[in-house]
Amino acid sequence: MSTAATVTSEATTSGTLDVAAIKAEFPLLQREVHGRPIVYLDSGATSQKPQSVLDAMDRYYAEINANVHRGAYHIAERATTAVESARAALGRFLGAPSAEEVVFTKNATESINLVAHSWGRTNLTEGDVVLLTMLEHHANIVPWQQLAAERGVEVRWIPVDANGRLDLSDLDALLDGVRLLAVTAASNVTGDLPPVRRLADAAHAVGATVLVDASQWVPHQPTDVTAWDADFVAVTGHKMLGPTGIGALWGRRELLDAMPPFLGGGSMIQNVTVDGFTPADVPTRFEAGTQPIAEIVGWHAAIDYLSALGIDAIAAHERDLTGYALRTLADRFGDDLAIHGPALAADGTVEDRGGTLSLAYRDVHPHDLSQVLDQHGVCVRAGHHCAKPLMKVLGVNATARASLYLYNDESDVDALADALADAGDFFAF
Repeated sequence: MSTAATVTSEATTSGTLDVAAIKAEFPLLQREVHGRPIVYLDSGATSQKPQSVLDAMDRYYAEINANVHRGAYHIAERATTAVESARAALGRFLGAPSAEEVVFTKNATESINLVAHSWGRTNLTEGDVVLLTMLEHHANIVPWQQLAAERGVEVRWIPVDANGRLDLSDLDALLDGVRLLAVTAASNVTGDLPPVRRLADAAHAVGATVLVDASQWVPHQPTDVTAWDADFVAVTGHKMLGPTGIGALWGRRELLDAMPPFLGGGSMIQNVTVDGFTPADVPTRFEAGTQPIAEIVGWHAAIDYLSALGIDAIAAHERDLTGYALRTLADRFGDDLAIHGPALAADGTVEDRGGTLSLAYRDVHPHDLSQVLDQHGVCVRAGHHCAKPLMKVLGVNATARASLYLYNDESDVDALADALADAGDFFAF
């Protein structure tokens, strides 16, 4: 067993995460910035990478750097095996019935565009309705707006309530005439966790297809695409300890088989003549050109790391830490600090909420707040978080967002609170 695997195993011996042992596996988390230990609270944008992921990518380039699905020589066969092993591992992690339903893309954005361009252009015509939610990331908005402009498709919206949760009171009316429901499994702004299965059941009852953007869900919660009864699920590697530049689309086999290729070129064909081409079978038909092989290998290592820790243990840790953060920030700052999204339950616990905390502190601009926090080594995101429609509903242009992950603990929350207090003192003058 590797050193990384040993540490990961020991980190969950008692059923809870040993965050100190986990942090030691992440080189960047050992750094200092501005003379202070780095406190990374921006995993909603991208996660840090354990040493095992970095090592896996280095080993690929040093030992088996060859293209896949073509060469019959030894290292080419090893590279092909590595890619297909990663596909199988991701399929298991998602609860997919078959690894052949997993299509590699460069990120979740490309996965959603694949559905919009291939399935959407094949199945949607003027007057058809695509139903979105006000929680969506631009990646799950713009492709449908492009299709609407091109085909005359109507885009409809599920609203949110005052707590940043979906308001499903008019769901039946909103679903009238809908051909596709596209919904996030976890908001990257409010932390809300929509009831995906309830929405899927309602959508299927009117004959609609269901696409789930699981970018903010899969790194943090157990995933079972069949339990959701989804038709398509988009995921990305870099938010779940993997490298950038790699993502995937899971889709029901019967839907993928009926969809034309999204990109044309090498690898995605069965045959080409001067008169035309025949596409390859799924998933190859959607994987034109040379894939990001090293990134796929690194993603596999990230999946192994998460699996060794246990996604249930990760979810429990983040739930407890989110509760601690909400209580700590409320106790220290009261009405001076607003946190958009679902609040604590009456018993002080976290229900149906992720560890994404979008903050509004007094009248301090989020960018100014982020810069002051940075002087304390605290990394938070400032901006509209690629969710401008939701920002408008919340009545803000931007927020400062702290997002928690498996390598964060109460000391990180305390560091955030201390830095906020210092920011308050700084902007009081």
